[in-house]
This record gives sequence, C-alpha cells and structure tokens, in this order.
Amino acid sequence: MEKLTGNISVLSFDDKEGLSEKISPFDIVAQIIEGKAEIIIDGATYFMEEGECIIIPGHISHSIKGNKRFKMIVTIIKSGYE
Repeated sequence: MEKLTGNISVLSFDDKEGLSEKISPFDIVAQIIEGKAEIIIDGATYFMEEGECIIIPGHISHSIKGNKRFKMIVTIIKSGYE
C-alpha cells in the first residue's frame, strides 16, 4: 500500500539476503513476521525474531541482514515532516 502519508510493504528474504545500508528521510517501523533478522541502526545491532518490531528513526543509517529466511512488514510514516 502506498499513500502520500506513508507506505506499508511486506518483504521476503532468503538466507544471507537483506537490505544494504541506507538513510531514509522518514521513520520506519519494521516487524518480523517470520524467521530472524539483524537490524543495524546507526552502528547498533538488534537481533530480531518473529513477532518483534523496532522503530528506525528518520535520517539515521540502517541496514537489514538475514541469518536465515525471514519475512517482515515495513511501514514508512511520512506524516509530520511537512
């Protein structure tokens, strides 16, 4: 789903896949819905498991690594940055 105020995406990754380091201008909520992943935010590593979620603040570097297959829901919140 994509709207002016934000996006919701479901992503699926195989073993050793993920998202390379980047910086988003918006806050992101990442929820693991299956498997496990490492989420690195501004150099700090968070080991996430199924059912857990984390907020990635806007304007902060982050990357996501999978140690095995995983699926996640990513919600980007664009409101409040007008």
